[in-house]
Amino acid sequence: MYKMIEFPQLKRIVEAALLAAAQPLSLPQLLALFSETEMPSHDDLARALEELGRDCAERGVELREVASGFRYQIREDVHVWVARLWTERQTKYSRALLETLALIGYRQPITRGEIEQIRGVAVSTNIIKTLEEREWVRVVGYRDVPGKPALFGTTRMFLDYFNLKSLDELPALSEIRDIEEFDPQLTLGPVAMSPLDSEDDNVAEENMDDATSSPLQDDAHDPAVTVASDSLPALDGDPETTAASHADAAPEHTA
Repeated sequence: MYKMIEFPQLKRIVEAALLAAAQPLSLPQLLALFSETEMPSHDDLARALEELGRDCAERGVELREVASGFRYQIREDVHVWVARLWTERQTKYSRALLETLALIGYRQPITRGEIEQIRGVAVSTNIIKTLEEREWVRVVGYRDVPGKPALFGTTRMFLDYFNLKSLDELPALSEIRDIEEFDPQLTLGPVAMSPLDSEDDNVAEENMDDATSSPLQDDAHDPAVTVASDSLPALDGDPETTAASHADAAPEHTA
């Protein structure tokens, strides 16, 4: 027998699920919470999310849609106080790592050799390793040239971290005037506990082990609460691997 869930109850269920989840939740994941006999319509679910978002207008958290789905996250204007809950040392990344991440974001798919050609210096293995361990970039294919070099692209985790729904939301290159001052978590989303601060320009890339392989901050300390499905927004092809001339690194964090 079909049992329709009342709309107020639907809102409470969705709100509780988003608060309890460890990652952003997509619409299919939210619908999967209900049995066939009580399944809400897509319109009702969308309306519930919309109203939950409005309910946060005067609260310290907001309901935000990112690449993997919907999540509650701390608002930027209160993050400075909430951040004091965590006392771990903030992770800082080198200028070289940030430049590499930006090139992958905006020029993907791109090979390591092409990154080195643009930057004019060799790319440390630790940089690529750190970006892959952080799940911000991954190998999306191989260039059809001698040696078959790997092609790198950004991931759904990259979009979620930098508070983006798609690569289209990356800031224009003209807006990034100084890579050392570029902190996407501050400009695109709530202030994060581990800002991508740059190191001194005179630090040689060969000596960047400490900067690139230091333990990364736990995602639980991010200002936005993450809840992620495995689906990337489509961008002219495979969502996770598609190259976009305007795509780069800018994160998000979860509360």
